[in-house]
Amino acid sequence: MTQAELNQEIADATGESVFRVNRMGFVLLTAGPFEQERNPLVVDWDEVEQTRTVLYPV
Repeated sequence: MTQAELNQEIADATGESVFRVNRMGFVLLTAGPFEQERNPLVVDWDEVEQTRTVLYPV
């Protein structure tokens, strides 16, 4: 789908002019390589616990 086709489809669906839709900057969403190679976001709570300062050790 070209940018012009996308703008026309959005304009038809929303009732806005193609000019206004074009100025809003809609783009097709695509998965980039950074999403495919990204590691999951996790927290190692054991490591966090080791770095904490304890004011009153038990």
